[in-house]
Amino acid sequence: MLSRNILSRRFAFLLILLLCTMLPLTSAASLSMGSSAAAVSSPPDFPDNEETRRLLEQTLSSAEIEREILRITAEQKVLEKKVSLLSKQAAEKEAAIADQQERAGAVIRSYYMGDRDSLLAALLSAKSISRMLALYDYYEIIIGQDRDILNHYEEQYKDMKSTITASLRSSKELEELKTALTEQKTRVAALNEEIEGGISASSDPESMSALLNEFTRYWENIGIHEVKTYFKALSSAMNHLPQFVQSKSGMLTRKGMTYTLALKEEDLNTFLISQNELFKDFAFHFNKGQVTASGTSGGLTLTLTGHYTIENEPVNGLMFHVDNVVFNGLELPDSTRQSLEEEFDLGFYPEKIVSLLHATEVESKEGVLYVKLSISF
Repeated sequence: MLSRNILSRRFAFLLILLLCTMLPLTSAASLSMGSSAAAVSSPPDFPDNEETRRLLEQTLSSAEIEREILRITAEQKVLEKKVSLLSKQAAEKEAAIADQQERAGAVIRSYYMGDRDSLLAALLSAKSISRMLALYDYYEIIIGQDRDILNHYEEQYKDMKSTITASLRSSKELEELKTALTEQKTRVAALNEEIEGGISASSDPESMSALLNEFTRYWENIGIHEVKTYFKALSSAMNHLPQFVQSKSGMLTRKGMTYTLALKEEDLNTFLISQNELFKDFAFHFNKGQVTASGTSGGLTLTLTGHYTIENEPVNGLMFHVDNVVFNGLELPDSTRQSLEEEFDLGFYPEKIVSLLHATEVESKEGVLYVKLSISF
């Protein structure tokens, strides 16, 4: 019995010792994983001085232009294949239509030279009803064949012209893309040269280079996705704004055939929060000729500045144009602003309020967005 107790105590001691040995290793591993996650999810700290800020903005622009170059290059490859295919199809259709063109030409010449007049004369000079019916059937067959030849030629000709037009249009788009690609490559090369010069001129080039690399990784892994999250939420909310306007008494007033929409910024912000809790720390402001929106989420800050214009194509609506986007105090490049504007529709469409309602004027001032609307038949 004593021997068993001694063995039990020894086993317990060894078990405790083993656990004590393992715990520090587990804690160290957890700490390492936590530090890594924090490094990815939180923005890097950088000195708050103008030169560093300029270098960070240039680095951001360089990263975004590089992304634009990749997009343009991929689009160029697709267009090159499309142009090659359309050019081949156009050549094949031109060759195929040559025979049809000759046959259609022969038909037209026969009518021009009066070859079909003899058939009509024979039909009219028939001596009996049975002879006339037989000649009429014969006449119908020939005229029907002529009509089929001309119709088939017309369809093939239209198809060929459409293919040639599409090929020319794609070729033009391809040339424009190549020009844009060249311009962007020149731009990013000059920008990278400026960045390298700024790094060399800094008091600690090695630390500055490391900071810029860290910021680039943060932007590509976290930053751009956070910005797009806000834009996606805004785009989704704007789809439901017409219903909100309809339900809000006094927001839309009518005088004759003209309506006036007066959207207060506090009403818009209340509406946005009802659509997505993301907007609890995000607010719109209507200033004279300008719309601003800003918000904070954790260590991220976003400020968006833009304006509305009336557009009639492809449909009538208020289109929002992005003039300026500032992310964590750094202004995003024009290529990013343009891609965000193209990817996310922040427009407002009056026809969703009342059918045939069209926007004619828009103005923002003193906390209110004013929109003039009229019924267009």
